[in-house]
Amino acid sequence: MVRTVNRVLLGLIGASLFTLGAAVLLGGLDLQHRWDFEVPTWWPFRGPQDVVLGVEGRTRFQGDWSWWPVVIAVLSLLLILLLWWLLTQLRRHHLAVTFVDCGDGASARLLGSALESAMSADAEATDGIAQAHVRLTGRPTRPVARVNLQLEAHAEPTKALQQLSREALRHARESASLSSLPATVCLRTVRHRAHRVA
Repeated sequence: MVRTVNRVLLGLIGASLFTLGAAVLLGGLDLQHRWDFEVPTWWPFRGPQDVVLGVEGRTRFQGDWSWWPVVIAVLSLLLILLLWWLLTQLRRHHLAVTFVDCGDGASARLLGSALESAMSADAEATDGIAQAHVRLTGRPTRPVARVNLQLEAHAEPTKALQQLSREALRHARESASLSSLPATVCLRTVRHRAHRVA
């Protein structure tokens, strides 16, 4: 849904900017007189001397008491919608469902949380990994994994990554019949007290 909203918003903003730019260019260069054609009566820019908002436009609703509440309400609604859009861009989307190829042309739906739990348990069974948290994003047919690992004090990061790739990621890829499962891995160490050396 967010991708559709992004495309619609970008299309509307682009069309609005293109229309406004064409109107300003047409009036600023006085093209209607140079090329000898008429513009509609509602056209805002009729020549190089025209302004964006004239005196009539600024004072048209001066005596109308309902003008300012409507303007404030519309601008508030626009601000709320823009804030919602911004927050949806910043939030990482969780993949709710992945599709598993059954081999007979049909596909089954696998809950993303179930695959995340299985991958986390598989990773935590690996030596040197104290805790694992997996989050799936992307498309249902092409998921992407974001893995946060907490390593034990004795663990070697290179070996932990190799084991994660050979075991947890490979098992998830094979069980969900995925051709690939890209992953971003973030490594942290478990906090522990420093050992005293005598």
